[in-house]
Amino acid sequence: MSFSTERGETLGLVGESGCGKSTMGRVVLNLIPATAGTILFNGEDVTNSVNRRKRREMQIIFQGPYSSQDPRKTVGKIIEEPLVIQRIPRRERTGLVKEIMADVGLSADYYTRFPHELDGGRRQRVGIARALILKPRFVVCDEPVSALDVSIQAQILNLLQDLGEQMGLTYLFISHNLSVVKHLSRRVAVMYLGKIVELAETSELFKHPLHPYTRALLAAVPIPKYRPDKPKVILSGDVPSPIDPKPGCRFAPRCPEATEVCNSQDPLLRDAAGKHLVSCHLVR
Repeated sequence: MSFSTERGETLGLVGESGCGKSTMGRVVLNLIPATAGTILFNGEDVTNSVNRRKRREMQIIFQGPYSSQDPRKTVGKIIEEPLVIQRIPRRERTGLVKEIMADVGLSADYYTRFPHELDGGRRQRVGIARALILKPRFVVCDEPVSALDVSIQAQILNLLQDLGEQMGLTYLFISHNLSVVKHLSRRVAVMYLGKIVELAETSELFKHPLHPYTRALLAAVPIPKYRPDKPKVILSGDVPSPIDPKPGCRFAPRCPEATEVCNSQDPLLRDAAGKHLVSCHLVR
């Protein structure tokens, strides 16, 4: 798979569970070693070789605020840990921690509290503070609101959007929630079984989806008011093995429009309509 992000933009990455979104996000940050290909950061090759200094500029907000924080450490120590790793002088750390806590909406009273004393929303604010305390330039958001209540999700999304504008952050926002991605992203990439099958501006992708899988995803989004005119797409068949995929398009076994060529040739990701990229033989 091949894609790029521009400075200051939010690129959404969507797809069903198990398609490789989180793995790809971690590979980009070298938390999982890449088996092939090249990762460029500001034109510099960082494939499997991110040093401590470069790590300041590339951070991640993890999906689970409960499993990604040490229960034996206080909030202050959790947020301070990146400063310790980066060897920031001790005399500066407390001030920096309290400053970023204020930025993410946590009062100084939480500095000495433990994670079990916080609700899910505040725990995720701690995770955001930990990721942003080094003032990075690129942040991978690995489904940062999927474990939260809907009302709290809105607060965290608005916080991420405000901080992104204030700090000039570039986000890779990973999610399986299309409404969340639509709210936050400038462009959206749709992923299926380890490959990007469609990539376009957010408004363009939601108005004119070209790939059959994208149309199926959009058709599956629940709507609060019944609309008999909304197209229904029900996928059948099993997901192919991601370890040893068969020749041809990986979506072909489940695609209602698949033809003979779909089962024999793997389609390339190409520009189908002015920066609207799609990987499908059926799109001309």
